[in-house]
Amino acid sequence: MYDSFNPVYTIVWLIVMVILIVANWKIFVKAGKPGWAILIPIYNVIVMLQIVGKPLWWLIMLFIPIVNVVFVILIIYNFVLKFDKPAWHTVLALFLGVIYYPYIAFSDAQYVG
Repeated sequence: MYDSFNPVYTIVWLIVMVILIVANWKIFVKAGKPGWAILIPIYNVIVMLQIVGKPLWWLIMLFIPIVNVVFVILIIYNFVLKFDKPAWHTVLALFLGVIYYPYIAFSDAQYVG
């Protein structure tokens, strides 16, 4: 009745991943960082911390349950501010990231870091 592999979900997931990778690549380039950094696990978080201007020790906090939720929200909040968007855009970025990150990437939003 329930298949563990559904090709439709897999295709949708792949499309979403490609959209987010391309969007984040463009965001990194807008911020003056190498776009390829988005493809490397952990390093992409380090680069994002550089973009939002936070210290490297924040990376450790992302591995602590519950605490990581707070730090991710703070990172997204600072990310939104670095692209000169109002603070309430944090909610959009948090809950509608699949739409919001391409919006930042392909709009005329400028990095003000």
